[in-house]
Amino acid sequence: MGASAQTKLVISGMGCVTPIGIGVATYWENLLAGLCGVGAITRFDASPLPVRIAAEVPNFCPEDYFEKSLIRGTSRFMQYALVAAKEALAQSGLVIAKNPTRIGIVFGSAMGAIAEISSTAQQYLQSKTKKVLPHFIPSTTGNMGAAQAAILFGAKGPSLTVNTACSAGGDAILMASLLLRQDLCDSVLVLGGDSIDCDIAVSSLAQAKALSRANDTPKTASRPFDKKRDGFVIGEGGGALVLEKEAVAVQRGAPILAYLAGCANTMDAYHITAPHPEGEGAARCMRLALAMAGIEPHAIGYINAHGTSTVLGDIAETKAVKQVFGDHVPPMSSTKGATGHLMGAGGLTEIIACIMSFGCDIVPPTLNYTDPDPACDLDYIPLTARKAHITWAMSNALGFGGQNSSVIVVRPGREEN
Repeated sequence: MGASAQTKLVISGMGCVTPIGIGVATYWENLLAGLCGVGAITRFDASPLPVRIAAEVPNFCPEDYFEKSLIRGTSRFMQYALVAAKEALAQSGLVIAKNPTRIGIVFGSAMGAIAEISSTAQQYLQSKTKKVLPHFIPSTTGNMGAAQAAILFGAKGPSLTVNTACSAGGDAILMASLLLRQDLCDSVLVLGGDSIDCDIAVSSLAQAKALSRANDTPKTASRPFDKKRDGFVIGEGGGALVLEKEAVAVQRGAPILAYLAGCANTMDAYHITAPHPEGEGAARCMRLALAMAGIEPHAIGYINAHGTSTVLGDIAETKAVKQVFGDHVPPMSSTKGATGHLMGAGGLTEIIACIMSFGCDIVPPTLNYTDPDPACDLDYIPLTARKAHITWAMSNALGFGGQNSSVIVVRPGREEN
């Protein structure tokens, strides 16, 4: 089946694993209820570190989802993404075995298997035999999340891994759309996952002054756009979407949850960790996504902001949004007050929040926004969810190195606008 830049793309399945719930329904319910998943770090002894909090996925047991052989060969970030993928495929009803060579996979991750690499290195240094388990390399190689997904589900089409820091989830959606529009496949399983809850990651980010040090008040540590914010909170999880050509989805009677209207990627070319102070790259990214969608800024009814709760990042994103939307900035919120920063998974779980808002006519809140920062003076949907009929929604994901991603989805039935 041929394709082109005008080929309509739909999302027919979604799945997620987050610190506030496993499964889209639970995640969404807890997001609207204002549940916060941040607490004390339990994965390792964080007592020597200045940061001792994170948003971990609670009660996750890989044995509930996978055979032991798969568990041995996968890192935690892969497991989260694969569980999300199972849910997305089940909702979509996509039977990969019917046409496996036309099903692609794109996996987005910021830091991959850093936790497993760190723990294995420590074990090796303390070992007398200096032996490392044979599955170490296969479970930590960058492409292996996508490879394990292909093996597990039987997909034989294109397979790509995107490693663009914290914009990796959004960029994975962009990459999947390119594969579809070049007619390299008919459907793409888009996955994202990260689990960086380990001592070297926490120590490095703490020394860079990127993380919140509100160890005694973890539930209010992630404070996007709030005057008292002091850094982001590490989160972990996985997200997945089934993205496919509209004609393919319609032919097999798949549910059409949303249309992918536009997506873009840009670079700041400014600094390895700090955003451009005026948000130049992020603004340009949003404009490119709007141009692809063929809409004016005022059409957007909701923005799921990157909003990590860092001092510089929240201001830069606010300035970027103002540049693009002028006097007509739509309501926007950051769900990271609830989940922490899910890195590569965030670009997917946050677009899922946008899509869920279509069916429920409600948008999620920004938790802990109680003391407004004069430099962050937009409508961030503070504290509680808000009723709203949204037709077009945008999700931004920004990352170290000046990476910018912007994705626009539209409510089914309005894609012709």
